[in-house]
Amino acid sequence: MKCTEFTMRRNYAPAFLLFATIAASAQTPPPVVSSGGVVNTAGTSSAGAVAPGSLVSIFGTNLASNMAASNTVPLSTTLGGVSVMINNLAAPVQFVSSGQINVVAPWSLPPSDSKSGPAQVVVTRDDGVTSAAASVPVAASAPAIFNIGGQAIAINPDGSLAAPAATIPGLATHPAKIGDPGGLVILATGLGAVDQPIADGANSLDQTRNTLAQPTVLIGGVAAQVSFSGLSPQFVGINQINVVIPAGTPTGNAVSLQIQVNGTITSNPVWIAVSQ
Repeated sequence: MKCTEFTMRRNYAPAFLLFATIAASAQTPPPVVSSGGVVNTAGTSSAGAVAPGSLVSIFGTNLASNMAASNTVPLSTTLGGVSVMINNLAAPVQFVSSGQINVVAPWSLPPSDSKSGPAQVVVTRDDGVTSAAASVPVAASAPAIFNIGGQAIAINPDGSLAAPAATIPGLATHPAKIGDPGGLVILATGLGAVDQPIADGANSLDQTRNTLAQPTVLIGGVAAQVSFSGLSPQFVGINQINVVIPAGTPTGNAVSLQIQVNGTITSNPVWIAVSQ
């Protein structure tokens, strides 16, 4: 009898574990992408869209079981077991958490039109559960400038941020100078196609890649001299624009900064500090 009881317990154990696993997964709600939750990571453009090669953030709930950030380049199309498909194209994943995922839009992603409609974004969590598809329009360019609470990530020749002196703890800051030949480096995303092929999720350390469309950079409404517009060498999905601030540019601690590409202009309000 004891042998029979042992045999029964041994045989029922796998079934019990299976039911326990099913019950646990049933208690975890599926990933949900928020309405309007697929956006340009840096901010918004007048296109209200994302662009091929740009950094894209996906906001929602239960998107990932754990938080993880990629530490390898090229980026993988899975991170922490989480993957994202945009119009059935696997997107390289930079960061995952329960409420946010950052990916790079595949370079081959076609712009939306009246026939194709917006792109469909689907998140698959590490337990294999997928979200309902979320929509986002895709444009050839959808520029946005990285910023800290509106302060643009614009870097002076000495590596400091173009902000009023001593205003951001832990960062060297001082206003950008009009006419400084060293120029100003602006970090953005969404400027669109470049002149040399690049793999999805790769950085541009191997060669210089220029954007096909030359942006107009407006500082206080005055067009700056653009000396370079392309991919950042180190950072995946990030554009770098080098400019010289021209004479006649307004000065102050919060001078507006905008980028215009192919008629699409950044609409998220950002600024820099400018001095003579």
